[in-house]
Amino acid sequence: VQLVESGGGLVQAGGSLRLSCAASGFTFDDYAIGWFRQAPGKEREGVSCISSSDGSTYYADSVKGRFTISKDNAKKMVYLQMNSLKPEDTAVYYCAAGVCLKDYVNRADFFGSWGQGTQVTVSS
Repeated sequence: VQLVESGGGLVQAGGSLRLSCAASGFTFDDYAIGWFRQAPGKEREGVSCISSSDGSTYYADSVKGRFTISKDNAKKMVYLQMNSLKPEDTAVYYCAAGVCLKDYVNRADFFGSWGQGTQVTVSS
């Protein structure tokens, strides 16, 4: 199983970034993909996930209305479009493969395989 994130960078507050997660080494259609983030000195936080069964999407309250998760099954890619970025969105963002359920976006233990992360920095 391999998950590789890309697309991070430095952006001003109010700006946008699109993160990508490239998956390989497993049956992509069988697993949900989640995005998590971890800021220095803070616990890892679930951001969003997209289910494998019907493509349902779920978001943490802190990003609802600003972030959009999507996937391309043919390319085995998952994307996180991040708009109206805030300094508090600064973190390392990780994608992970596992199980995505409503109200359980923050359950990192539902995800067994993780990427190496990509840094997102939002300046004020």
